[in-house]
Amino acid sequence: MPDTRKSENTTASPAQDSKAKVEAYLAEQGNKGLLRFLTCGSVDDGKSTLIGRLLLDAKQIFEDQLSSLENDSKRYGTQGQNMDLALLVDGLAAEREQGITIDVAYRFFATEKRKFIVADTPGHEQYTRNMATGASTAELAVILVDARKGVVTQTRRHSHIVALLGIGQIVLAVNKMDLVDYDQGTYDAIRADYRAFAASLGLDNVTSIPLSALNGENVLNATGAMPWYQGETLMGALEAADTGADRADGPARFPVQWVNRPDLNFRGYSGTLATGRLHPGDEIVVLPVAKTTHIERIVAQDGDLSEAVAGDAVTLTLRDEIDVSRGDVIASAEGRPETSDQFQVRLIWMQDEQLLPGRSYLLKTANQITPASVSELKYKINVNSQEHEAAKVLELNEIGICNISLTSPIAFEPYGTDRTLGSFILIDRLTNHTVAAGMIDFGLRRATNIHWQSVDVDKQARAGQKHQRPSVLWFTGLSGSGKSTIANIVEQKLHAMNRHTYLLDGDNVRHGLNRDLGFTDADRVENIRRVGEVAKLMVDAGLMVQTAFISPFMAERRMARDLLADGEFLEIFIDTPLEVCEQRDPKGLYEKARAGEIKNFTGYDSPYERPEQAELTIDTVALTAEQAADEIIAFLKQRGYLEANDD
Repeated sequence: MPDTRKSENTTASPAQDSKAKVEAYLAEQGNKGLLRFLTCGSVDDGKSTLIGRLLLDAKQIFEDQLSSLENDSKRYGTQGQNMDLALLVDGLAAEREQGITIDVAYRFFATEKRKFIVADTPGHEQYTRNMATGASTAELAVILVDARKGVVTQTRRHSHIVALLGIGQIVLAVNKMDLVDYDQGTYDAIRADYRAFAASLGLDNVTSIPLSALNGENVLNATGAMPWYQGETLMGALEAADTGADRADGPARFPVQWVNRPDLNFRGYSGTLATGRLHPGDEIVVLPVAKTTHIERIVAQDGDLSEAVAGDAVTLTLRDEIDVSRGDVIASAEGRPETSDQFQVRLIWMQDEQLLPGRSYLLKTANQITPASVSELKYKINVNSQEHEAAKVLELNEIGICNISLTSPIAFEPYGTDRTLGSFILIDRLTNHTVAAGMIDFGLRRATNIHWQSVDVDKQARAGQKHQRPSVLWFTGLSGSGKSTIANIVEQKLHAMNRHTYLLDGDNVRHGLNRDLGFTDADRVENIRRVGEVAKLMVDAGLMVQTAFISPFMAERRMARDLLADGEFLEIFIDTPLEVCEQRDPKGLYEKARAGEIKNFTGYDSPYERPEQAELTIDTVALTAEQAADEIIAFLKQRGYLEANDD
């Protein structure tokens, strides 16, 4: 009798087979190393074309993309009837119309051996800031040189930035060899020129490759066009490069990005482990407070982990209750990073407005933001000659060596040791624009040797003895507006009320404390910085301080305000039109400015930035100086500054 039982189906269904193939592919890709690299160099060296060639030859372009590229090439291309491969990465309309790269374009592709993320960076000098952005995460730089032009200024500038950012692997791609008839002598001369320059920057790991990105020669495969070259292709060099996978070695560095409190029973600290490894039970230190404890749990999306390695995004819980905030660094107790509030740094200035030492900026490193200022600009670097040049300011795209001072200490590593804790950006406090990229060289030893000395007689005790509320009345306005006159009358009235006061006048201060300063923007910033610090000391002594300075820049008035506690800084804008100030001209300065005898005069060839949120605005056209002083006294009474000893 036949067996009518159904036999088991041991063959996988098409859906199961497809799923298994996808999972196998993803597992294979996950095990491949990832190399981040950038292309850089001067304009029209062929960076975008090279990346397009890599994508095309590595079969990383879909059919619809290829069809779109053919259509775009006819409309925007620069290669006649041929495909313009640069259009694969030149995505902005302005880029296609001008035939240049403006923004940084990132592309992902993979080969059988490795995965890649490439940043195509702009070559124009005005977009150097974008190039620095693309280089900040790269492990290798492909520096292109047009074989017809050789090493040019922008090649040197980009190489210098690459060296500053610690990218130790360089591929010198001598492109457009087809336009010099594949001449070996041309290639050898460029190779020798660049290697000599690179050696002066400390770049000794340089691989030189002659190629034609347009024709694909020595990009993915070697061709017969240059039989005299027996080295590796560009793709071969990329596949053999170091990926920086050793970040898991060494002590752990975990910048806290977020304090995770989903409910009352859980407190964790979320972020990405920058370097090293962490395990439950490891002893760690929280910086900059320098408190030690142990890791309780390592929490990930799919549950607890027994280990976190560099690159993992996790949440840590700690065994002990420690005050940990965003921006703090959790580190291995052994081999912990340093902390400081002063550093020597390298800056790449990325703003049209000059860097002015003494001006307050916001410094952002890892996940922490703190006020900072450049305390000393030591020198700037000539990117062509490598010479150190004296400078008082930095202009757009210039590179300088500076000392920088923060209002609070941070955990750090030298940039050459750890990019995460050794890099930062500076942010303009008014516009919120990123104005500079920076790399920490080392902490200044004096910063760790100086500590606040505790004193028993403090500001409150001194103010209480004087029966007054200490404050700064910051008079600002154009020359001739009446600042000094009104401030002088206000001080007379306060003195008559038995107030303890002091008047810091702009001209008087320049006879002593600031006699070494001129009237450039940089000197004006330093002038106000010093006055702000002196005013702070006088407020600490319990005084009511009046300052009469043009103080033309909002950033410096903001800096002076930030030195003091809430309510201690009162900005008084003496609002007088320029034409009225010119008519008064009590010191004859406007007449000299009109005659060209005074340079950098506020209102003529140096700007005045009107206060946007002054505590009090005085119209000296409508009021006499005496009336203006009475209005200020009434304002002080209304705000409670004269209550303690009001006569």
